[in-house]
Amino acid sequence: MMAAPSPGLARARDDDRAAARTRIAVQCLAKRFNASGREFVAVDDVSFEVKQGEFVALLGPSGCGKSTILNMVAGLLPRSGGRILIDDDTVETGKVNPRVGYVFQRDTLFPWRTVEQNIGYGLEIAGLPKTERARRVASAVEKAGLTGFAQSFPRMLSGGMRQRVALMRTLILEPEILLMDEPFGALDTHTKLEMHKTLLEIWERERQTVLFVTHDLGEALTLASRIILLSARPGRLKEDFDVAIARPRDPVAVRETAEFGRLYSHIWHSLGEEFRRTRAD
Repeated sequence: MMAAPSPGLARARDDDRAAARTRIAVQCLAKRFNASGREFVAVDDVSFEVKQGEFVALLGPSGCGKSTILNMVAGLLPRSGGRILIDDDTVETGKVNPRVGYVFQRDTLFPWRTVEQNIGYGLEIAGLPKTERARRVASAVEKAGLTGFAQSFPRMLSGGMRQRVALMRTLILEPEILLMDEPFGALDTHTKLEMHKTLLEIWERERQTVLFVTHDLGEALTLASRIILLSARPGRLKEDFDVAIARPRDPVAVRETAEFGRLYSHIWHSLGEEFRRTRAD
């Protein structure tokens, strides 16, 4: 793990982390696939924990198994080996955990539903009374900066606005644990920074436990409290970095700080080694 700016600060963070309860525990995780009669290893012997209220980013080169790990944590994909625990309960493939919300790479909005109808879909399925549903949806629309667009359809929205709707559709269910699979990867730089601002504001307010997959080091440093770096395939845990950048964070201003630059340089060197391994393979 990276050294913190001072030993005292490092001890304080370590004490806080030790005191917090573990929400996600990944133990000796492995995933193997069969393709054209051949077996290949996507993830091998990966172990890590995510504590209550942590924002942890999974970072690594393309094909290292980041999304595969996330999908196994979500119970969407079976494991080939190891264990995954959420609040000390073993994750079972195909079983929905109401404490967990998942935000996908694409917005997956229903094109025939308006913004408020898309956001309120989960509450509708849950059978929440109409008046309570309307109240919570109106609050979510405001938090996402979508006031004035509640009656708009997805085709009328920009990419960033669509992604905000998708984010609020998950958050309105009040998940305690949030899994996010490169949700902003398809957005342009300006829109991505706006989404970072929205997510940071929501996380600062709600403090969900977050496991966030990204291939963008700048994004990981902007958002996360820790960065778990995976090796090139087969994905193994290479390093675990503390991101000791003060909060609250401004997505633009944080990139101009000395600590951001120092961390970026240090982690980029390690990530670059994995990029070179990928090219060599």
